[in-house]
Formats: sequence, C-alpha cells, structure tokens
Amino acid sequence: MLTTRIIPCLDVRDGRVVKGIRFQGLRDAGSPPELAAEYEAQGADELVMLDVSATPEGRATAKQTVREVRAQLSLPLTVGGGVRVVDDATALLEAGADKVAINSAALRDPDLLTRAADAFGSQCVVLAIDAKRTGNTASGWEVFTHGGRNATGTDAIAWAAEGVRRGAGELLVTSMDRDGTKAGYDLDLLRALDAAVDVPVIASGGAGTLDDLADGLTEGRADAVLAASLFHFREKTVADAKAHLAARGVAVRPVSP
Repeated sequence: MLTTRIIPCLDVRDGRVVKGIRFQGLRDAGSPPELAAEYEAQGADELVMLDVSATPEGRATAKQTVREVRAQLSLPLTVGGGVRVVDDATALLEAGADKVAINSAALRDPDLLTRAADAFGSQCVVLAIDAKRTGNTASGWEVFTHGGRNATGTDAIAWAAEGVRRGAGELLVTSMDRDGTKAGYDLDLLRALDAAVDVPVIASGGAGTLDDLADGLTEGRADAVLAASLFHFREKTVADAKAHLAARGVAVRPVSP
C-alpha cells in the first residue's frame, strides 16, 4: 500500500517563517532552519519552503535561506518563489532543493515547465497553483498569481491539466478561500483535480484539525497534505498527525524513534 505524505510548509519572508489568513495579515512563526529541524524530528515526510515575497518584489528566492534549511534537513525539500527561468531553478537545486515549485512564471510562460522538466526531469518540477472560487471560470475556481494578488481569469482545473501535459510531475494546490482559516481543505477542489490529472496532488490551505488532514486524503483524494498553522504554533505535531491518520486507516510512514 502506498503511504501518504505529511508536509509542513514554511512560508518565508525576510528570512523568517510567516503565516497569515487568505495570504494577508502575516505574523512571525519562527526561524526556517530551526523549524525545519523540528519537523524532521517529528517525522515529517517532506518539507516545502516558499519565499512568499520573491515574486511580488521581483527577485529570486533567497538562496542562503535554502542552504541554511538544507543544512538542518535530510528530507526531500521543495522550494518555490521567484522562479522565472530555468537558471533560477538550477540555482535552487544547487542550494539544496530537491524539487522546485513554479507558480506565476509558469502561467506567463507555460513552456517554462517543459524546459524545466527537460532539464531536470518531471519529478523535480512542481506546479504551484493558488486557486480561488470566483465564478469567473468554467470550473468555478480561478488562478491567482503574485502571492494571491493578481486575478488571471484562468480556470484552475484546466490550468492544472495543461501544466501536467507540459511537464509538471506534481501539483501543489492552495485554496485561497481556506488558507489560514482552519476550516478544512476545499474538498470539492481536490476532487476536481483528482479527476483531471494523473500526477500527485498536494492539498494546501485550510488544515485546522487532524481530521481535516484525513478528510483531504480520503474524501478529497489528495496524495499528500500540507499544513502550516496547525504545526507552526504547536497545536499539533507531525507525529500526532500520523498517529491520527493511522487510526483512521490511512497508510503513513512510521515516525522513527
């Protein structure tokens, strides 16, 4: 039986982990390297680090922060934010990332996904999608870019399918409506994605309880669940999450003693 992945997310701004609600009202959550080490000790399967101000500020991801996190971490690390060209992805991989998440630039230049997949392999290319219910698209979910600031008019489900065709080996999909609210994942969004693509989908946005994680995997049919607030502020640990999921019949990787 395939095991699911529990993935803490570090949203980084000015060298610190931050967390807000619906991408607004960011508050400090700690040091990226310290949290990375803590999550590895708790039994996390992977880690995602997103430089949330890189694209809005028109700069590349802070590679020094990536190196500092990698020094504390042996887990697979996905890094995103400010990736505009293949050379940006190369720099992040050289700094210690295992996978690179591409968001705004891929929508502007979809062939970037193909070029990155040709250079590094599809397994290394993660298409990040920030989706919001607006009613402006066929599916009802619209893609936003630049840290959730810019509406694009693009259908999120259709874009996910196109991104996979162009070379993305994984999707990281954040519900902007649920982000930071602790109201649970947008299960309808996850089910729509599951029906549209044949690559792993990481659910993001809204996890507030351990049952939310389980629901994202069982009812939303996601392949992995990402959480930030639930873990950052010590409400629950990754080990708590794995124990709860196992009790609900979800296959998880054991936490090393």
